[in-house]
Amino acid sequence: KKWRNTSFDERSQKMSRVASILRDKKEILAHLITAEMGKIISESRSEIEKSAGNCDHYAQNAEKYLSDEPLDTPFKSFTVYDPVGAVFAIMPWNFPFWQVLRYSAPAIMAGNVTLLKHAPNTIGCAKAIEKVFLEAGFPEGVFQELTIEIPQVERVIASDIVQGVTLTGSEFAGSSVAALAGKHIKKSVLELGGSDAFIVLDDADLEQAAKVASQSRMLNAGQVCISAKRFIATEKIADQFLEIFSENIRKLKQGNPMSEEVQIGPLARLDLAQKLEFQIKKGIEQGAKLVLGGEVEGCNFQPTLLDRVKPDNITFVEETFGPLATLIRAKKEHEAMELANAHRYGLASSIWTNDRERACKLARKLEAGNVFINSMVRSDSRIPFGGIKKSGFGR
Repeated sequence: KKWRNTSFDERSQKMSRVASILRDKKEILAHLITAEMGKIISESRSEIEKSAGNCDHYAQNAEKYLSDEPLDTPFKSFTVYDPVGAVFAIMPWNFPFWQVLRYSAPAIMAGNVTLLKHAPNTIGCAKAIEKVFLEAGFPEGVFQELTIEIPQVERVIASDIVQGVTLTGSEFAGSSVAALAGKHIKKSVLELGGSDAFIVLDDADLEQAAKVASQSRMLNAGQVCISAKRFIATEKIADQFLEIFSENIRKLKQGNPMSEEVQIGPLARLDLAQKLEFQIKKGIEQGAKLVLGGEVEGCNFQPTLLDRVKPDNITFVEETFGPLATLIRAKKEHEAMELANAHRYGLASSIWTNDRERACKLARKLEAGNVFINSMVRSDSRIPFGGIKKSGFGR
């Protein structure tokens, strides 16, 4: 109740201080990310910088975003945006700072407080973020990390203190949390699984498309909800695209994630590597062709590329969370669009073509929360983000 009555100026000053502290401690915090979940150190630094930028963005824009909106009525009326109270968040390990600050910076700037249940393997990051907020001058309890187990989650959601719930995670986890939120009548926002389509049409710049394809799929060792996972190329250019794409993947240097020269590190947990290995073996049994990779040693998973994947293949049907790219061949443009939409997930997609006007028309036909044209799918503080279908709801 005390925090909700603070001014935007006070909140803004403190949130800007969070951004400054993140930048000042970038090396320490980046090494913490890499130590806990295995991301290569250069990507960990980028995550801290992006998180700081997000805090700056909401510090500068929250008051404008939340200003009263007059309505066109014969009497004076307007919409106001009031804080709801405490927001409970369940966040994943793959971007342990970005995912937390992406939701918490706007929530706190709106006058809410937040409770965080982070992933078990990134508790150090959770505690570090709480410490940053305290160092920035936020009162105790505005950002509070909860080291709790899954059975305790319903008690938190059920509490009258909590008025909103947000989760980024698996479809199963999202379904469970949404059911609890519904049961206890709490607002919820979910970002769940993704199997993003990367559509390459006949007239695309294949060199550029293949370059971005390898970056998109192999970022964070492929452990990204919005990374391209299903690469759909039209028949005319599929062989050429595959050749360039596979060469780009083959050049990636894998190794110690603390090394400055390494481009791809290990998976975050052994069970993730084991699941991906099963999916690849099953996919090959179901007719996919192994182009490169597929070898695994512990959490070190060699970047892998499968060709001739069909819609009934396990690597098409299921989300693959790791360094696996699948090539799906479409006869023509219309079939490429049908294949892109033939999935229960709809997080994001991208279209590659030199005809931007056509691309904009096609983008409206894609079943996805975001569509990018000739660009890698990414999240940005200035753009509404979220999925449709089984990828969740809310922005």
